Amino acid sequence: MFLKNEENGNEDYFELVEKALNTAIDEFEKMKKQEGKELEKDLRKRLDLIKSAVTEVENRNPEAIRAYFDKLKMRAKELTSDLIDNPDRLNMELALLSEKYDVTEECVRLRSHLKLFEDAMNNSDDAGRKLNFISQEINREANTINSKSVSSEISHLGIQIKEELEKIREQIQNIE
Repeated sequence: MFLKNEENGNEDYFELVEKALNTAIDEFEKMKKQEGKELEKDLRKRLDLIKSAVTEVENRNPEAIRAYFDKLKMRAKELTSDLIDNPDRLNMELALLSEKYDVTEECVRLRSHLKLFEDAMNNSDDAGRKLNFISQEINREANTINSKSVSSEISHLGIQIKEELEKIREQIQNIE
């Protein structure tokens, strides 16, 4: 109110301050938009890294399961001579054990969560909160992949996914 008082000759000062303030607000909005674009670019890059790691997990999973199956089979032969006489039962028991370590379902769900994440980035008004929730789901799948993994290579990929996800979570905190 003091600046609007024309009797005191402050009208020129008010116009000057108003113009400076409007310019600052416009520049701030431009900066926030540019920051948002850079943030989006970073998030997309990290999603691509996670997708590559999931593809690598999917590619290595069958061989890891086969190798684990063979390892179990050798151990079982060493420990249980009575099952050797019944190879069909031995193979069935080992197949059931090795199936517990298959991460195919987790990879499918992880890909679904990554798609949801990208959709939320593209279409959501309240992207920050939604992206945070989806990143929790991605983390759960990565944890399950790591806990089920019988391959050090797949475990390393699971850790890589979690590392990228942590970087994404840090960036999400900057989304308004």
